[in-house]
Amino acid sequence: MSSKPDYVRKKFGPLQDKTLHNALAHVMGKEFPRLGGPRFLDLCAELVIKVVGQHLRPREHIQHGQVLWMGVSKDDPPRWRQRIADTDLVPVVLDLSLSEDIAARLNRQSVRERLRQKAVRLCEQAYRQGALLSNCDLAELLNRNDAEIAHTLADHERRTRKLIPRRATLHDVGTGLTHKRLICWKYYAEGKTTDRVARETYHSPEAVDRYLGQFDRVRHCRREGMQLQAIAFTLNCSLALVREYLQIDDELEGRHD
Repeated sequence: MSSKPDYVRKKFGPLQDKTLHNALAHVMGKEFPRLGGPRFLDLCAELVIKVVGQHLRPREHIQHGQVLWMGVSKDDPPRWRQRIADTDLVPVVLDLSLSEDIAARLNRQSVRERLRQKAVRLCEQAYRQGALLSNCDLAELLNRNDAEIAHTLADHERRTRKLIPRRATLHDVGTGLTHKRLICWKYYAEGKTTDRVARETYHSPEAVDRYLGQFDRVRHCRREGMQLQAIAFTLNCSLALVREYLQIDDELEGRHD
């Protein structure tokens, strides 16, 4: 083995260390000297680069009419006093304007119908990418009032008895047809299996069974002659929850139109 120094490697080798990873590790070590040693700083820099990479899209990956948006992870439901800054965010690419949107306008389709179609599409696209949009997300994307978005989608859910995968329905944030009502309707009125109800309502079979079991207990108490307050006390439920299940029972029994 030659003992002759490799001057080329000595002079140009350091260029390989001029990386974003090393720059991040250096800045974190300099600004936060108590953060940790080199190995910990390397891990931190790697994590930062990973997160940044997930939130960026090359221009060639975004087509005309598309937009990059941040949705809340469908697997991160809200907690007490939780801020959006403390949630798991997922970057999604949404089709904000398609050729069929232009065609609908040219065909004089109503503003409300075009809004409904576009809002449903955006929610379903975000869900397929692992995220949920809120009514406020849709309001900002579509330049509408959030109350108008909520009313339009809630009306669509009531008429079609189909949940739109968004925070209002899957995370109970906002206004929408409650998943409890739809789950009970599909199981008891339409006679669908638990697995199918789970697929159609974006829930797990275990969650569906939990809602159905709770409904059965409330309905049993009612048929035993118990009043609202007594049912809530017996089942350790809130009055609002019991009242909602009683309304579902009324609907299934045809007590209301």
